[in-house]
Amino acid sequence: MTETRHFLSLLDLTPTELDSIINRASELKRLQHTGTPHASLQGKVLGMIFEKSSTRTRVSFEAGMAQLGGSALFLSSRDTQLGRGEPIEDTARVLSRMLDCVMIRTFEHEKVEHFAKHSRVPVINGLTDLVHPCQLLADMQTYREHRGDISGKTVTWVGDGNNMCHSYINAARQFGFKLRIACPEGFDPDSDILAAGGERCEIIRDPMAAAEGSDLIVTDTWVSMGQEEEKQQRQAAFGAYKVTREIMSRANKDALFMHCLPAYRGMEVDGDILDAPDSVVWDEAENRLHAQKALLEFLLN
Repeated sequence: MTETRHFLSLLDLTPTELDSIINRASELKRLQHTGTPHASLQGKVLGMIFEKSSTRTRVSFEAGMAQLGGSALFLSSRDTQLGRGEPIEDTARVLSRMLDCVMIRTFEHEKVEHFAKHSRVPVINGLTDLVHPCQLLADMQTYREHRGDISGKTVTWVGDGNNMCHSYINAARQFGFKLRIACPEGFDPDSDILAAGGERCEIIRDPMAAAEGSDLIVTDTWVSMGQEEEKQQRQAAFGAYKVTREIMSRANKDALFMHCLPAYRGMEVDGDILDAPDSVVWDEAENRLHAQKALLEFLLN
């Protein structure tokens, strides 16, 4: 019996496996754009557990399964309450006897780890407070499609040392790029995750200095779901960390801009940056669909 593989963080797969998923994602994109059928997951069912809502995650997984010939079930926090009644392990044991794969989007990372430990089928992390690995598959696919291999390049993260920042640290390890993290004091990434990034990752407080000679500038919202009470404090702390044309001008001439969306124009990024020629945020958003389809194929075939 083959071992069940999960995708809870980028570190669950080897660099070679990640590479093949991204190549397959671009291939699936071509098939979809040319209207070529690619029903490789006929009859397979994905269960999607959402304790944290999301437009892009739901639409990309649900549409992706339909395009691959399978189907997806949406389970909101009203439909299933992980660990708030039935123990997580019991939910995992039952659902994994009925489904072929489970995607979970929740707050505590420990929940997806605990669920995966007791699941017979692959479990995908659709986002936790710790990491957001599916977004990084899309980001890496997008960079490769526009600029080629990201290995050896320099990426600048501007903003909060949050789950996206943690995923970029893991990506620096798996894809071989250098990562500069421009964040205000008190909003650093997790010290263990940063330490594991080794010499590839460094914190540079000044966003202008961090952007110097960079190949990719990335940011995210300053106020994530569940942090609404900290909104004013965060806006004050991140004032100097807005991605502006001046910051972009410090990067290399062919540098790209990415944002996992939703973006708050005029807050973490100037509105005109999102729509500028060096912004690839709409391709990045679309690539969630293709990258996750490639991931589903990898885990289920």
